[in-house]
Amino acid sequence: MDLSNENVIHVKKNGIEYLQFRRLLEYKDKIKHAYTLGINNDFRTLTPDKKELPKERYERNINTYKKFFKELNDDYTKIIKPAQDHTDEIKVVKNKKYNDRPEFETSDYFKTDGLITNKKDIILETTNADCILLLFYDPVKEVIANTHSGWKGTIQRISVKTVEKMKNEFGCNPEDIICCICPSIRKCHFEVDRDVKEMFENEYKDLKNDQLCDIIQEKIPNEKWNIDTVLINKIILQKAGLKQDNIVDSGICSVCHSDLIHSFRVEKQGYGLNAAFIEKFS
Repeated sequence: MDLSNENVIHVKKNGIEYLQFRRLLEYKDKIKHAYTLGINNDFRTLTPDKKELPKERYERNINTYKKFFKELNDDYTKIIKPAQDHTDEIKVVKNKKYNDRPEFETSDYFKTDGLITNKKDIILETTNADCILLLFYDPVKEVIANTHSGWKGTIQRISVKTVEKMKNEFGCNPEDIICCICPSIRKCHFEVDRDVKEMFENEYKDLKNDQLCDIIQEKIPNEKWNIDTVLINKIILQKAGLKQDNIVDSGICSVCHSDLIHSFRVEKQGYGLNAAFIEKFS
């Protein structure tokens, strides 16, 4: 299957598959980026001494990183990956401590779900298995960011907080910022109970009624609701100053395409992870 569409291209090379955003490829002399595909490729990075990841699986996953970045002509040891925990914590990466190995979920980025940098040769990584991953690039100030926004992060408006931090730390103008939305669970499959539905309604009282009707749809008579978290992020990013044309959506549902994209809702226990990478190299 080819997932290419008007906003993304599906690359297949030597057994490696990934997506790239056509818009970010306009700056391929400045930045690199990718969103991994392949149900057999797992980008989980917990250390092997933790019960969640046996040594054998850890080694297999590290080999996945090595193979992937060899194909991209890059070095996976440049990676910085936060210990995502569905927070609204965003940190600026000023340097890379461990130049001889990747910084996977180190204490510097504990309970962190977004990274920003203006430094070269640092690969910012986030992972998902249904949650939204957002790649940001300001081509004027030459700043990149990578943010994980699950439904809890969306309620906390972490996407907007990323933009605010880019503006406050680096002087970015929101009108210059490009935001690319990676594959994630979409409204068609993001079904929630009343408690979660009410959390979204309470947080987004500032939205227009017709917008809320588009976002939240009741599934009668099951006491279930489908929520469009992607649309929420599009709306609040525009309210934060991003141009509509600069918000680029892959348009791909992780559940609908679980043959190529890891999905927690499909795989359940033992689920794998997809990864989004962005790097400034010039």
